[in-house]
Amino acid sequence: MNPQAAIHPTEVDGIPTLFAYATGPVRAGLVFRVGVADETLGRAGITHLVEHLALHRQGLADYHFNGATKAAFTHFHVEGAEHEVVAYLQGVCASLTDLPMERLETEKEILRTEESRRDVGPLPLWRYGAQGYGLVSYPEWGVRNLGPDDVRAWAATWFTRGNAVLWVAGERLPAGLSLRLPAGARHPMPAVTSALPGGPAYFSDGTGGVLLDAVVTDTTAARLYTGVLERELSRALRQEGGYSYTAATDYASRRDGFALVTAFADALPAKQDAVLGGFVDVLAGLQVGRIGQADLEAVRTRADGGLTAPDAAVRRLPGAAEDLLAGRPVRGLDELRSELWAVTPGHLHAVALEAAGTALMQVPSGHTADWAGYTAAPTGSSYTVAGRRFPSVRGDGTALVVGDDGISVTAREKNGTESAATVLYRACAAMLSWPDGGRRLVGTDGLVIEVEPGLYGVDAHTMAALDAAVPHHAVVWLPPRQQRPAPRAAAAPGGEAETGAGTSARPAPARRTGRQTAAVVVFGILGGFFAFLALLFTVFGAGDPETSTGEWAAIAGFLWGVAALLAWPAVRILRRTRRV
Repeated sequence: MNPQAAIHPTEVDGIPTLFAYATGPVRAGLVFRVGVADETLGRAGITHLVEHLALHRQGLADYHFNGATKAAFTHFHVEGAEHEVVAYLQGVCASLTDLPMERLETEKEILRTEESRRDVGPLPLWRYGAQGYGLVSYPEWGVRNLGPDDVRAWAATWFTRGNAVLWVAGERLPAGLSLRLPAGARHPMPAVTSALPGGPAYFSDGTGGVLLDAVVTDTTAARLYTGVLERELSRALRQEGGYSYTAATDYASRRDGFALVTAFADALPAKQDAVLGGFVDVLAGLQVGRIGQADLEAVRTRADGGLTAPDAAVRRLPGAAEDLLAGRPVRGLDELRSELWAVTPGHLHAVALEAAGTALMQVPSGHTADWAGYTAAPTGSSYTVAGRRFPSVRGDGTALVVGDDGISVTAREKNGTESAATVLYRACAAMLSWPDGGRRLVGTDGLVIEVEPGLYGVDAHTMAALDAAVPHHAVVWLPPRQQRPAPRAAAAPGGEAETGAGTSARPAPARRTGRQTAAVVVFGILGGFFAFLALLFTVFGAGDPETSTGEWAAIAGFLWGVAALLAWPAVRILRRTRRV
């Protein structure tokens, strides 16, 4: 291997540094071992806030720079001339040691705007709960209540010289580069939590298709398995079945010896059963060893092309920096290629079996996967706390129980059994608090309990005791609600609460946009017009002497089918949204 195509370890001001030779503009990054998974739900967003504050003084520049907050790492990266890279990196370090607190409230608003456009899937919170890696599925609720001292303390703890790695791609290390950061310890990787009793598991939510992830050992074989899985899904669900437009997979190393394999296939409402069945069939085929050598070779060849490309070492630098921060050795390209060509279909079969044991699948609402051997993920608790009971004022059998250790919501199901959701105070990840007395407690397992005093007739003394029992760091004070929501009881991980039900994973309908309202009107008019034509032809067409019975039935059926197709989009929007 050409030495210029390798990663060379060195050091800058006591910070471990990885260098790879490259021509053109200098590229560099400063990576810290801190991310969303190191936070708590009650203070979620603090790392992202530090990142934004650290970049503020960069202003507008002709060179490219940015930052990114991930689950376990925070990146600051830049590309430009040598002196621009030096100025950027030194400016970031200077800001981290003296954050511009005059920008605190402005950056909070920017984060809230950015959050409104972020689309995060629910799988992490169902797998990990409302803590650790599961926090990437939640809003950054904690940002609103953070003060300057909170932010400074977080930066001083995590953004230190001992918790950083620098990487540089260029013809040399930039002259004059000096990174002044406070001393600090290297932090271990976040703890891996679980909200699942075991695997494989599933939950029912959404209508967009089938989504699955699985935790596997982080190996070259697992990366190749991910590529083969995508080829099999595309072949079965798009090329042969015509059920899906998109069938894709992703591989993400967690940098702790394990990785997450994710697979997705979209589906129209009429094709959901076929997509779910085909998806499960593909997984089953790989689990019994039906792995084509041609598929393995195709995926392997593409992977090898990435490892032999002229910029292979440069593209590996950010990931190598994360490996170093996680205590993993930085591996050479020759070693990786050797492993790549040693993988056999048998290795992929072993990965498929490992993935089957840890799989978590999201199926469309109204569907299940127990027929395929998956267990329903828990949407309630197996116990209730002992305490004072407040029956719902609606008299529907729902009750709130407030105890010394936590709170529970119980409900009487149609089959006569009682379901429950419980959040213990010591396991309360966050309590959202509104001035009108509304409370929402989120347990570390992801279960949610809504406490609307008017729904249960809870007295002020009991509410005060509840507020005092929740740890201070878990309380999130929110501004007044524009409209007091309808009383709700409890919700499963990832879902809003349902009125009168003990638990539910069904989210509340989204607000209808102006574009959606226009679509309802247009499709409703067109559907009504064709329904009127179909009705006229159905009633009067049968008596037309020039039309045979078969022709009459075919034309009538066609007109009714067109009316239904035109009306369906309007019906979908009306069912899944609500008026503003």
